[in-house]
Amino acid sequence: MKKTILLLLILSFSFSGCEKDDICDANTVTTSRLVVTFYDYNNSSVEKSVSNLTIIADGMEEGITYNGSTLINGSTVAIPLQTTAETTTFRFIRNFGSTNPAALPNEDIITFNYTTENVYVSRACGFKTNFALDPITPFVQTDAATPDLLWMQLIAVRNYSIANENETHLEIYF
Repeated sequence: MKKTILLLLILSFSFSGCEKDDICDANTVTTSRLVVTFYDYNNSSVEKSVSNLTIIADGMEEGITYNGSTLINGSTVAIPLQTTAETTTFRFIRNFGSTNPAALPNEDIITFNYTTENVYVSRACGFKTNFALDPITPFVQTDAATPDLLWMQLIAVRNYSIANENETHLEIYF
């Protein structure tokens, strides 16, 4: 009887040190990307697909991979902002790689200005970063080093807070 009680006590103490695995669930919201939706400039309520758009971050040689490709053919894209800085610059190149004279590549540059806030998620997931676009100058748009006219005719901020990817943060009309 004493051996059984002793054995049960030893087993109970040995299992009391076990912990739940620290695995971050894939459904946990982490650092969100800036969601950009493109619209028709002449009919502002209609989303418009961009043809062969590539978005290249400052200092990078290749475009951001989105949905498995660096070429974007669609009306919505999500791009990452730098978590260790308060500005991120992207080159938006429409008709990237085209040699067609009717649809030559056209590059616009946008620098985003923001503040960051690190938020603790969990021990397994660590921290995520939330962004807040600057309320006075959320972005600066310029033309390429070799001017080719701006293809983005209007840029509007829909949501200054970037805490999830379920909504559009920036609207671009062309």
